[in-house]
Amino acid sequence: MNREEVRARIEEIGIIPAIRVSSAEDALFAAEAVASGGIPMVELTMTVPGAIEVISHLVRSGTGLIVGAGTVWDVEMARRCLDAGAKFLTSTGLDLKTVEYAAQENVVIIPGVLTPTEVMMAWKAGVDFVKVFPCSQLGGAPYIKALKAPFPQVPLIASGGVNQQNVADFVLAGATAVGIGAHLIPKKAIELRQPHRIHELAVRFVSTVREARRQRAGAR
Repeated sequence: MNREEVRARIEEIGIIPAIRVSSAEDALFAAEAVASGGIPMVELTMTVPGAIEVISHLVRSGTGLIVGAGTVWDVEMARRCLDAGAKFLTSTGLDLKTVEYAAQENVVIIPGVLTPTEVMMAWKAGVDFVKVFPCSQLGGAPYIKALKAPFPQVPLIASGGVNQQNVADFVLAGATAVGIGAHLIPKKAIELRQPHRIHELAVRFVSTVREARRQRAGAR
């Protein structure tokens, strides 16, 4: 998939599951469970032991899963992720050198920002999406709505504290997509090997996001 196709799929799916677990085996288990629930996309964070190898394995598995790399700190890490087959890059902060590298490689880049100044800087640098992180802890859905007023053209991804109770609010506030971690991939479900639990959560999130999008479209 090229950059435009990946960007379109992120917009279409609207949910980026963030896999932040303690082993490569846990990461593979989580990715399979999430995909079974109707979310064919994962962000494998670089905090997972052996993350690069996990990305490579998932890409080669032939499941059609769109695999991205998360918590990408710098250009060297970004290069390793792309060499492993990652289709998009995300980070918790804004590193302009990594954004520039992603542009050179023609790959989707989603930096993490928080302030209006950072949103402006990221968008001017040519990013595909702007991830507002940590979102729930610093304003939640009303903050997304506030940012969309001066930046209507910027596709925002709400990340940090997104759960079943507030995900619809983020979509209604104008978020193009949401990033979800532990509330979609609970630690206990990983420890107890409960794929059905993650599967059910994925189904619920997909349904809630879809319904919220319908409401938002109807309100225009």
